[in-house]
Amino acid sequence: MKMILTVLFFLMTTSFVTAQSNKKDIHVADTTKKIMIVETACGKCKLGLKGKDCELAVRINGKAYYVDGTSIDDHGDAHAKDGFCNAVRKAEVQGEIVNGRFKATYFKLLPEQKKKEGKG
Repeated sequence: MKMILTVLFFLMTTSFVTAQSNKKDIHVADTTKKIMIVETACGKCKLGLKGKDCELAVRINGKAYYVDGTSIDDHGDAHAKDGFCNAVRKAEVQGEIVNGRFKATYFKLLPEQKKKEGKG
């Protein structure tokens, strides 16, 4: 009986570890695919998409899509001064559009561009 429980525990642990390690890291780009620079923000607050909640979106070739693979909360406070509900930012992304949503396999928020003050 102990042997059966030990084997069962080993199999469950192995399958759990394998399932966890198959998930791709959203912060690592696939060197075989093109990286796109896109605008990103809250789809509801800044990009004009319909929805009940604040959700991360990208604008590709003038069209906005909600994002799967990373969330608005993975990138800081959405309601902060520079958050996605108050500012449109730039990001490097990889992925594809599937059923009207952008399935991100890579997402890197780029640093905010500092506004240059004019000399007067």
